[in-house]
Order: sequence, then structure tokens, then C-alpha cells
Amino acid sequence: MAYIIAITGKGGVGKTTISAMLVQYLLKIDKPVLAVDADPNSNLNVALGMKYEETIADIREEVKKQTPDSFSKSEFFGLRLEEAIAEGNGFDLLVMGRPEGPGCYCAINNILREYLAKAAKNYKFVVIDNEAGMEHLSRRTTNDIDFLLLVSDPTMVGINSAINVYNTAKSAGIKIKNASLIINKSKGELEKDKLKLIENAGLRIGGYVPFQDEIQKNSEKGNPVEYSSSEVEKNITMVLDSLEQ
Repeated sequence: MAYIIAITGKGGVGKTTISAMLVQYLLKIDKPVLAVDADPNSNLNVALGMKYEETIADIREEVKKQTPDSFSKSEFFGLRLEEAIAEGNGFDLLVMGRPEGPGCYCAINNILREYLAKAAKNYKFVVIDNEAGMEHLSRRTTNDIDFLLLVSDPTMVGINSAINVYNTAKSAGIKIKNASLIINKSKGELEKDKLKLIENAGLRIGGYVPFQDEIQKNSEKGNPVEYSSSEVEKNITMVLDSLEQ
């Protein structure tokens, strides 16, 4: 069974950048890796230098409207999801797409959850890049998370947002085996009041990732995330070393 890492935090703190960096680094440890873009503002593919043709949301609407007589809804959904997976070098990408609109989609969510559980058996790691509200997690499209990685910048707003998301995940009944906070765009250790706030929330800091001009420039140009800094590598390693595998 794959080791599932879910990444979240408020907008603008670098969740997708961290997700892409983790995918790149995990490939050095073991493969294959499944990257799941669960943010409606889908851009993990850009950070990974990938292209995709359709999303789970596209397939969800297709299955709702019409399922061939020769297939059950579950079989057809699973088949179409297999076709939607974009294949990379040592990793695959699955894009969730826009959130659900009005109406009940409980059956579709159940099928999706079952599919992800089955698909995870084919991968060593699953990295889920979530939106800040953790919409897909709160809808229970995944049952268990081995490691919840909350991303924040060094600001008090970012840290409070990460703590709120952590509390939301717990109240949604999601099973979280381990969790920590990573400080992105860091310029050094946090002040004592922020460290105390994090400690009181029952969290720990898994690592600091320093701001890098090369990453910022690539992001502005829409290029894949690349990093050469030994300091970045060291801190990403620190995060991964803290995973309970």
C-alpha cells in the first residue's frame, strides 16, 4: 500500500511548489509515485512539467449523464479514470478538477474513494496537493492520510490558516497518522510566539524551506519547479526523514 502524503495550507504559501519538490525527491527514494492535484485551480502539472487531457470532474459529469449499458457506473468510472491518468517519468498525475456543484454526488464520491484506495496499491507514494479548504478531503474522498503536511509562509496569518486547516481535517473525521508544519519562503527560525502557537495546536515544525529566486522565477514563467540549492535539498530531506514509514 502506498504511503499517502496530503499537502495543504492557505493560498499563496507555495503548496504546489512543495508538492512538486516532494514528488521529485520521492522519486529518488522509490517509485512509482502518484501525484494528485486536488486544487480546483489546477497547476501542479505545470510545476511538474506535465500535460493532462481531462480531470476527474470531467469524468464525474460524463458518468452522471450517461453510462454505457455494458458497464456498471462503478466499472465505467474506473475505466475512464484509468484513461485520465497522465504518465510521467517514474510518476503519474491525476487531476481532480473543479468542485462539485449543487446536488448529491455521494455515489460518485464513494466510487472515487474506492478507486483511489485500489490505485494506491500500485504506487510507493501518493502526494495530494489540496486546496486550502481541503474540499476533497472533507468530502471523504480519501479515508486515511499517513502524513498531513501543512505549508505556511513565516507570517502569523499563514500559520493560523494552517492550524485552522489542521483542525478542520480532524473534525471531518479523517484518520491522520502523522502531521507537521513546513515553513516555506523561510528566512530563519520563527519567533517564539509563533513557535508557541504551533506547539499549543499540537503541531511540530517538520522543516524550513528557504526562499529561492530560481524557484520564484520559474513559477513566474510557468516553468517546472527546479532547485539546485543544497539548503533546499537539506530541508526537504529533513521533512521526508520525519515521515513515519
